[in-house]
Amino acid sequence: MSLEQALAAWDGKSADDIQAIYQSYREQADFTTSIVKLTKTESYQKGSTWLIKAWLEDGNILEATQIKIIYHRLDTLEHWQAKLHILQSMPFMPIKNADKKHVDKFLKVTLIDTNKFVRAWSYNGFYELAKQHPEYTREAKQFFDMAMRDESPSVKARIRNIKKLPWKLTANPIKR
Repeated sequence: MSLEQALAAWDGKSADDIQAIYQSYREQADFTTSIVKLTKTESYQKGSTWLIKAWLEDGNILEATQIKIIYHRLDTLEHWQAKLHILQSMPFMPIKNADKKHVDKFLKVTLIDTNKFVRAWSYNGFYELAKQHPEYTREAKQFFDMAMRDESPSVKARIRNIKKLPWKLTANPIKR
């Protein structure tokens, strides 16, 4: 069975099953190429973005061209979980100058999403954008201030955690 077939057979709910798919296919040479390609198709987005997140959280990296593809497809993500997975993956995916407008647009859309988890991680995305591109710092902090007045307690908790993080670039800034 191919990765695409395995994702098509996944019920979209079972964490054990998607984890088993990851374990079965992650060693394939074209694994990251396949999962990035599958983000293009709505029916595979939830599963493929989960696999991207798992891959990155396991300490692996994506190629710069793969990250670019993901960032340029942000406006095609339909399911809230697909958006969430990409937002949670952003700390592992450098934002190049050519991609920052796509990321900014996506973050502004997800900032008003009906799902509070998506909104909470959208603020984290603004932190990542501002950390890598300081010209977004003022705007990100303004969003945080507004959220501390208007958002749900769980979103506010995420923002309090973000505010504790360093806002300056590291000693090894990301190549843009």
